[in-house]
Amino acid sequence: MTAKHSAFAEVNTYVRRVAKRLQIPDAYLNIMLNPYRELRVQVMIHRDDGSIFETFGYRIQHNAARGPYKGGIRYHPDVNEDEVRALASLMTWKNALVDIPFGGAKGGITVDPRQLSPRELQDLTRSFTRKIDMALGPYRDVPAPDVNTNAEVMGWIMDEYGRRHGHTPAVVTGKPLALGGSKGRQAATGRGVSLVTQWAANDNGIDVPGARIVLQGFGNVGTYAAEFLMQAGAKIIAVSDVDGAIYAKDGLDIPALLAWVREHRTVKGFPGAEPIDGAKLLTIPCDILIPAAMGGVITMANAAQIQTKLLIEGANHPVTPDAAAALEQRGIPIIPDILANAGGVTVSYFEWTQNLQQFFWSEAEVNQRLGERLETAYRTMSETVVESQCTYREAAYLIALRRVWEAMQLRGI
Repeated sequence: MTAKHSAFAEVNTYVRRVAKRLQIPDAYLNIMLNPYRELRVQVMIHRDDGSIFETFGYRIQHNAARGPYKGGIRYHPDVNEDEVRALASLMTWKNALVDIPFGGAKGGITVDPRQLSPRELQDLTRSFTRKIDMALGPYRDVPAPDVNTNAEVMGWIMDEYGRRHGHTPAVVTGKPLALGGSKGRQAATGRGVSLVTQWAANDNGIDVPGARIVLQGFGNVGTYAAEFLMQAGAKIIAVSDVDGAIYAKDGLDIPALLAWVREHRTVKGFPGAEPIDGAKLLTIPCDILIPAAMGGVITMANAAQIQTKLLIEGANHPVTPDAAAALEQRGIPIIPDILANAGGVTVSYFEWTQNLQQFFWSEAEVNQRLGERLETAYRTMSETVVESQCTYREAAYLIALRRVWEAMQLRGI
C-alpha cells in the first residue's frame, strides 16, 4: 500500500475538501489532519506449545480537542499503522458529528485471533495493555471493542489496567454487564445501522417494508442490523462473512440463519440459501446495500457494477473516495460511516457516563437515548445537505470539522 492510495490519505481527502469550504487556516488544518500520538509496541506471548509468538500492536490518538480519546481495538492480520491512523481520524469526526464529548483514537494488533487458544488470546491482550498502559485512562483514552474483539477482551483490558491503577471500569467500554458494561451496548452498532437505514430509506423514497437488502458482513454489526431490519419488514436477500456468502431471492430466514451461525460460527453452508461468490455479493441488484465488514471493499474496480438505490456504510471506510464520487454521479446516495455506524460509540459514551456516576440505566432508556442522539445527528446532516447543496458525507464532515475547529480555537491551541 503506497501513501498515495492509503486509507489515511483517503480519509484526509474528505477532511481537506471540507476544510477548504470552511476556510480553516492551514495551521489548524495540519493539526486536524495528523495524529497527536502514535504508539507501536512489540507484543510477545508464550504459546501453549512452548514457542514464543511475536507481533506488533498499535494505539493511535488522533485528536482530543473535544474530550478524551475514544476508539476501538481490533485484532486482524491486516492491521497496520496506516489503517489505524485512518480509523483514528474517522473516530474524531464520528464523535463530533454525533456530538459526544470524545476525541478520536484507534488501536489494533496484527494477528489472526482464530489461530490462538483462549489462554493465548488473553495473554496477548494483557501484554498489549501493559505496553500502552501509560496512554490510557478514563479521562485520557478509553478503548472499546472492534473487529474480532468483544466484551470478554474488554474485561481483560479493564482488569490488567486495574492491576496498576486500581479498579477503573471507565477505562474501557463494551465490557460484560457484570464488570460495569451497559445494557444495549452489544447491539448498539447494529441497532444504529438499522435506524439510520430506515430514516435514509424513507427520505430517499424507499419503503422499508419489502425493501431488498444486501448485507456484507455478519459479525456483531451485521447480525443485529439484519435482525432489526427484518423486524422493520425488510427482506435480507444476501449476507456474507469471512468464510462465505449466501443468497435467497425471496429473503433469508434471519432467525434460522442466526441459529445456524451460533452453532456453526459461519453463514457458509446455511441450508436455506444458495452459496454465491463473496465478491459478487456487492453487485447483486437491491434496494439497499450495507457493506458492514472491512474497509476499501468498493473501489473503482467494482463501482460500475454496484446496483443499489441507497448505500449505507456499516463498516469503517468501505468505499474509496473515487468510487464514492462515481456512485454519487449515478444518483446513488451514500450515508457515511461516521454516522451509520456511530451507534456503538454513542452507547460506549453512555457506558462511560454510567461508570463514572456508578449509576446504571435500563436497556429501554439506553435505546431511547441512542435513537434520539442518532436522529438528531441524522436530521442535522440532512438539513446541511439542503442548505449547503452537498452530499451526505460532505454534510457530515462539515458539521464535524466545524465542531472540532471551534473546540480547538476555544482551547487556544
